[in-house]
Amino acid sequence: MKQFVKALNKDGTCFNYLCSVYRGLSSEKLKAGIFDGPQIRKLIKDEEFASHMTGVEAAAWYSFVDVVKGFLGNAKVANYQNLIEGMLKNFHSLGTIMSIKLHYLYSHLERFPENLGDLSEEQGERFRQDIRTMEERYQGRWDAHMLADYCWSLYA
Repeated sequence: MKQFVKALNKDGTCFNYLCSVYRGLSSEKLKAGIFDGPQIRKLIKDEEFASHMTGVEAAAWYSFVDVVKGFLGNAKVANYQNLIEGMLKNFHSLGTIMSIKLHYLYSHLERFPENLGDLSEEQGERFRQDIRTMEERYQGRWDAHMLADYCWSLYA
């Protein structure tokens, strides 16, 4: 997701749509493409999002969605290697640079388990919600007081 958003034209309609959907995110997070799981799932379900894309952006987006659903989900589809190769080709057409994470993914496809997404994210979701609450309370200032407050909230 990060690579996709970084490659978008910051003055284009697709990026502007992202800004309108996620008004609560800072402009730095939006430009850096920093989204959590629930936000990515929301975009995947958003049918209007693709209508704001150019042809190259749409091809890259749909290939990303195919990889998320066919490789990173509960079970790998039979043609997962083709999905990932297609995504890398479309991302290259979009103008992204292959990050070390994408390179690792491509180089080690056979090492990923069949049920990659089978684990529950309940604890991770709770953590993200708690951190978001702390960010709102401390208005984005990360300091020792915020960390102590978070630790005490876990203890109580």
